[in-house]
Amino acid sequence: MFFRRVKEHVPTFSERVDHARLNGYQSMPGPDGATRLSRKGFCADVREDAEGRAEIVHMGLLAGQEMAELVELGYQKVWRTPAGKQYAATADHLKELYNFGEDLREALGLTSLYNEGLGTVNAKHLYDRVVDRDSKREKKPWEVAFRG
Repeated sequence: MFFRRVKEHVPTFSERVDHARLNGYQSMPGPDGATRLSRKGFCADVREDAEGRAEIVHMGLLAGQEMAELVELGYQKVWRTPAGKQYAATADHLKELYNFGEDLREALGLTSLYNEGLGTVNAKHLYDRVVDRDSKREKKPWEVAFRG
């Protein structure tokens, strides 16, 4: 007898997005060539990575036509839109965002990571004590405070 290994079919990006649509997600074109998948007031921008798999780029609350990302302020979590509008994030929002992300990962065939399973992961951290941490700009030597 000869045993042949059947080659496993690896779904393409478009097949994964179609599978997400079958699971109740609406899709529309997103920014920078990404596909925006939304359901129940939450959305995620999904893009094809170099190996042809789906990759979640951003996830957040759908505010009109914009996506508000979750920002940790140290004392409170807020939703912040690219236009600068800010909304308080409630416990119900965080639970729904977590459920949205888990369901989306399952629909796209992605792996759920342990640290993301512990709770909500923030897009940005803007603590009062950590000034300019997320600005992606190094301070010049003359801007650094003298410690003497």
